[in-house]
Amino acid sequence: MSGADQPLAGKVAFVAGASRGIGAAIAQALAAAGASVAVAARTETEGKLPGTIGEVADRITAAGGRALAIPCDVTNEDSIESAVATTVSEFGGIDVLVANAGVLWMGPIASTPLKRWQLCLDVNLTGVFLVTKAVIPHLKSRGGGSLIAITTTGVEMIDRGANAYWVSKAAVERLYLGLASDLKSDNIAVNCLSPSRVVLTEGWAANGGPEIPAHMVEPPETIARAAVLLAGQDATGVSGTVQRSESLVPQLEP
Repeated sequence: MSGADQPLAGKVAFVAGASRGIGAAIAQALAAAGASVAVAARTETEGKLPGTIGEVADRITAAGGRALAIPCDVTNEDSIESAVATTVSEFGGIDVLVANAGVLWMGPIASTPLKRWQLCLDVNLTGVFLVTKAVIPHLKSRGGGSLIAITTTGVEMIDRGANAYWVSKAAVERLYLGLASDLKSDNIAVNCLSPSRVVLTEGWAANGGPEIPAHMVEPPETIARAAVLLAGQDATGVSGTVQRSESLVPQLEP
């Protein structure tokens, strides 16, 4: 394949939350673009939801890509450090992070149990902080790279009320917007990316997400294409932004 077909050739990507849904689609797209991919998540064996890190890694290698299934719990700093160290040992470094691991809770605040509120913050916000903190030194050692956090358009929908999921994702956007300034001198692009519409993931279905009209549904391949475009950035390109997939793809694709 040509360089245009594999714009991420020689790059290493760490995708947290890659056992299913958006994370799996992004991991496969990054591999198709030439990156070696660490498929990182907690799910090693199938449980209530379909999808495991091994299955995703197998699909990548069957398609001719390079991938490694790595167990990783983003709420556990030791687990993250171990997963990052395994990636660096296997692939030689890290150039791209996609922080996608997340849990969904969209119940109203008045009826949200504290444990659900705390879980959203632990996974969706603190998990992003921990995995980002762990990979930054490795991106710096490579002379730059790209950090991508997956968020949601729901952070803008304040007319729809409040819930733990949207609050946690809004905090991630503020974290990454500030981090872009901090890491500019290290040539690291820092961006948030969300679907423009709703991606009907396994988690959405399992958590009783409302029925979505067909015109409001976005295929996971669209946000995966957008992630590939952001993965190719450094601080001289697109950085310090919150991107929506269907707006970004026409801007950056040739």
